[in-house]
Amino acid sequence: MSIIIMIIIGLIAGWVASAIMKSRGLGTGGDIIAGIIGALLGGYLLGLIGFRNDTIIGAVVTSVIGAVIFLFIISLIKKSPST
Repeated sequence: MSIIIMIIIGLIAGWVASAIMKSRGLGTGGDIIAGIIGALLGGYLLGLIGFRNDTIIGAVVTSVIGAVIFLFIISLIKKSPST
């Protein structure tokens, strides 16, 4: 998969994950980064249960799931009390 397609999938996944999590978004760059991290996280976690993402749609779904998990973890960190 080319780097351009990966960036586009990351952008889409980050944007969709931001909408699902009802966050204000991270901006275009942040959405791409969240989507790429989500792709790695989602690919790893879903790979553990045997899910394969051989198609573009599979890659987007995997990336969105991972990005939602990633944004959820970020929201937990932001809500933790500061010392």
